This record gives sequence, structure tokens and C-alpha cells, in this order.
Amino acid sequence: MLDFRHETFLTLCSCGSFTKAAELLHITQPAVSQHIKYLEEYYGCKLFDTVNRKIKLTHQGELLKEFATTVFSDSKHFKENIQSVQTDTMQFSFGATLSIGEYVMPEILSRMLIKYPEMKFHMSVANTQVLLERLNNGELDFIVVEGLFDKSEYDSTIFSLENFIAVCSPKSELAKGEVGFQEITGNRLILRERGSGTREIFENILQKNNYSLHAFEKMIEIGNMAAIKKMVSNNLGITFLFEVVVKKEIEVGKLFAVNIPDFSEKREFNFVLLKNSFFRQRYMGIYELLKQAFQEMNSDFN
Repeated sequence: MLDFRHETFLTLCSCGSFTKAAELLHITQPAVSQHIKYLEEYYGCKLFDTVNRKIKLTHQGELLKEFATTVFSDSKHFKENIQSVQTDTMQFSFGATLSIGEYVMPEILSRMLIKYPEMKFHMSVANTQVLLERLNNGELDFIVVEGLFDKSEYDSTIFSLENFIAVCSPKSELAKGEVGFQEITGNRLILRERGSGTREIFENILQKNNYSLHAFEKMIEIGNMAAIKKMVSNNLGITFLFEVVVKKEIEVGKLFAVNIPDFSEKREFNFVLLKNSFFRQRYMGIYELLKQAFQEMNSDFN
């Protein structure tokens, strides 16, 4: 089991300052230095370098950070999970990004609750970066995200591949036939706030096509997906998002998928764990159940 000095190490990794680490841990700065010195002597290597008066993890420090993060995370979960492991009762806490948490998971979890009425879970909805931070801090068992992240730092599995499309009001001129990307930029763009996975993916697609958000004449940001869909249906602008988010509105004619030749984008929904988690087998079992419910849901809707 890792001790309090490893907690000091992780805090220092997070804040990047001996002074700040001491404040957060309510200990003195010399105590922080002593804890790091002890660990460097124990492991027989330097954990930090100083570059331009800023500390930077060495390669060995990065390895220890990855290991310690996983161990501390699993330790937090062990007490609450050990009873459910013994009784085989399903219990988990996870996070999902907005598109997934609001438009995919409710149906999936409903189907699972019907099959497993004793199941207990907690779902948090936030953007990808916030969820990754909470996963690293041991607050969540796993996350399901649409946003971009460094796969080399996590244990991830593709949950699904989803169409990323442009939508407009059926009353829009864009709904009358094929339109080029340049024609679309003359419309008001309504999109999610900075930090959201949907926006990050859209900006990435724009860059791939040699465009940026500045190509659009008018642009507004809204953090609520339902509000974005309402404004687009009222012909106040267009938006880009995952087809699964607007599937029902398209089917009933409230929204229209814009026909852009040569624009065919698919992006991943990823199931993400900390590397080398003690509970990996358990979490992957939950992944299989979520995936099964998702496939049944798609089969019923189709």
C-alpha cells in the first residue's frame, strides 16, 4: 500500500509547486521536500527536474505518477466495492459527457434496471476534461466520453462509432438540397461552450477541412443542448452534433440533416478506465452490459 509521501507526490504533480502543495496538504514546504527526497532515495531515481524555475516530471516520475494514481483510485473504491464484489451486486459510479449522458445513457440504464433491479449507480454529466480529472482523482470508476483525450494515458475501449452531422430547420434554405461547406458558413452557427467534447470534435473537423470558427459570419455559444436544438428548429441558425442527439427530432420533422457532399464524419464514444485498475475485469463486465443494452436499443429503434 502506498503511504502519505506518495499522496504528497501526486499533489505536487497536480499543482506543480512545492509551496502550493504544502498549502493544499496543510504541511510545511520543507516537509514536502523531505517526502519527495525520501521517495527519490527509495526508488533510486530523480522524480522531478527543474526547468526555468519550474518543476517537471522525469520519465521515472511519470511512471510513478501513473502507478500511484491508479493505486490511490482503487483504494478509494475498494471499501465501497468489496461488499458488492462478494455478493455479486452491481454497483458503480461513472461519468458521461453531455451528448452521451442526456441522450444515450438514460435508455441504456433504464433497460439495465429492468433486468437488474438491485443495480445501484451514480452518473455524473460533465465535459471530457472534467471527467478525466475526476477519474484520475478516484471519484469515478469509469467514464464514457465523446471528446478527445490522450489514449496512451488511459485504458480505453470504443463504445460505439457515431455519425457527426450538421442540422438545420426544415424551413431553412439548406434543407432544399445539396449544399457546399462554403454556403453553410453564411449561416449563424449555434454551438456548445469551450471545453465540450462536441465543440472540440467540430473544431477538429473544421481544421481538417482547412476552416476555423472564424469562417462563420455569426456565432453564439450555448451550454444547453436542448436550447441549441430549439433555436435551430426555430430557424435561428445551424449546429453540428452527433446524430444520436437529434435522431427523434429528425424523424418527426422538427430538424433536418443538412446534405453536404463528401461530408461523412464518424467519431468514437469511448469507455475509459485508469490503466492497470484492480477492478478492470469488473468494470469491463459492466461495459459489456452497457454495450448489450445499447445494441438492443438501436435494434428496437431501427
